[in-house]
Amino acid sequence: MMALPELLTVVAIACGAAVVVAAGGWLALRALRGRSLTVWLSVVATVTVVATLAGVLATALAMFISAHDRSVLIALVVVAGAAGLTVAVALGRGTARGSRRLQATVAAVGDPGRFAPPPAGLVRELPAELADVARELERTHHRITELREREQALEDSRRELVAWVSHDLRTPLAGLRAMAEALEDQVVADADTVRRYYVQIRSEVDRLAAMVDDLFELARIHAGALRLSRGRVGLDALVNETVAAVDPLAVAAGVRLYGAPTPGLPVDVDAAQLGRALRNIVVNAVRHTPGDGSVEVTSAAEDGMACVTVSDACGGIPEQDLPRVFDVAFRGSSARTPGPGEGAGLGLAIARGIVEAHAGEIGVTNVGRGCRFVVRLPLSR
Repeated sequence: MMALPELLTVVAIACGAAVVVAAGGWLALRALRGRSLTVWLSVVATVTVVATLAGVLATALAMFISAHDRSVLIALVVVAGAAGLTVAVALGRGTARGSRRLQATVAAVGDPGRFAPPPAGLVRELPAELADVARELERTHHRITELREREQALEDSRRELVAWVSHDLRTPLAGLRAMAEALEDQVVADADTVRRYYVQIRSEVDRLAAMVDDLFELARIHAGALRLSRGRVGLDALVNETVAAVDPLAVAAGVRLYGAPTPGLPVDVDAAQLGRALRNIVVNAVRHTPGDGSVEVTSAAEDGMACVTVSDACGGIPEQDLPRVFDVAFRGSSARTPGPGEGAGLGLAIARGIVEAHAGEIGVTNVGRGCRFVVRLPLSR
C-alpha cells in the first residue's frame, strides 16, 4: 500500500497539472465562444485527456516509474482519451443536428402554414433540456394560434360593430334632421303634428344616448376598466328587480313575463352592474318573443353555483349562430333582427362582459319553442 506522504505527493502533482490544463481549457472555451456545440464538447474531452495524461506523466516522473510502465500508462490514457473524444464529437454533432432542426421549428412558431411540431424521434434524441424546449415550443405555437384567432374574431366584431352602429346612428339622425328642418321651415304648423315631432325627437335622442352609453360600457369592458363595487345581495332580489323593471316593456309587447326566483342564494356582486346584465338578457328575450308568448326568469343553486335562467319563446336560434350570440353587434337571422326602436345589438355582449367580470359564466341553448339563457355565478361562502 502507498504510504501517506507518497499519496499526498501524487494528489498534489495531479491537482497542479489539472489546474494548469483546466485554465488552458477555460481560455480556449472563451476564445471559441459562439462556436458549435461539437467544438465545445471536443475541447472538454481534450482537456480531460490532457489533464489525465499530464497527471500521469508528472506522477510517473516523480515516483520514478520505469519507462516501460510509463509507456503502458500513456498508451492506456491516449486510447481512453481517443474513445472519449470520439464519443464527444459524435454527441456534439448529433446534438447540433437536432438543434438546427429545432431552430427551424422555432422560426415557424406562430405560422399556421409552416409550423410542424418536432417529431417524436427528434424529441427522444435531444437532451432533456432541449426536449423540454421542443415541447414548450409546440405549446407556445398553439397558444399563439389561439390568440391570433381570438384577435381576428375581435377585429371582425369591431368591423361589424362599426357597420351596425354607423347604420343605426345614421337612420335616426336622418329622421331628426328631417323633423328639425320641417319645424325650422314651418312646414308643419298644426299643434298636434308639432307635438308629435317633439315627442319623436325626444325619443330618438334617448335612443341615441342609450346607444352611446352601451358603446362606452362595452369599451370599458374590453379595456379591462370595468370597476366592480361588490357587496353581498340575495339573487332573488336582483331577479325581482329585473322583472319589475322590464315588465312595462313586456306589457307593451303583449308578452307575459314571470319571475320565480329561489329565495336567498347570496352572491358577492356589483348589484348595479349585474342588474344591468340581467336586464339586457330579459329585454332581449322579451323583444324576440312574439305577442301572447311568455318569458320566465328563475334562479336556483346548481353544483355550488347560483344560476339565473331566462326562458323565452323566440322560436329558437339557428345552431350555427349559437356560438356568436354574445358577440359584439351580432343579430343573427332576420327572425331576431331588432326593429327601429331597438339598440345596436350590444346588450348581450355587455351582459357577457359583466358576468365574466364577476368570475361567472353565461350560455344559451335552444329549448322547445325558444331559447334558454343561463347565468352562473359563484355563491357567497
